[in-house]
Amino acid sequence: MQSQNYSYPLNPSWSTAEMETVIVLLRAVEDAYEVGINRQEFLKRYRAFKQIVNSKAEEKQIGRDFEHESGYVLYRVVKQAQGSDARTIKMVGDR
Repeated sequence: MQSQNYSYPLNPSWSTAEMETVIVLLRAVEDAYEVGINRQEFLKRYRAFKQIVNSKAEEKQIGRDFEHESGYVLYRVVKQAQGSDARTIKMVGDR
């Protein structure tokens, strides 16, 4: 993995456990771009994320903020995971 020089978009009203869940998903997005990730594991992390961020508007804002910071696109990884039967997700040429 690359060394990151950016911060994760977090809501200060979230509990520590909620923040950890969001960070776990965003790290999964990083993995999808950098090394690949098991599709089922990614979807599991996304479902946990959606328990915290259940609003589409808030999800989009987090995605935009994360893309701005990292260059990685949450939406594209989610769509790839949901629309594929592949075992592993690896985003190629999409950064």
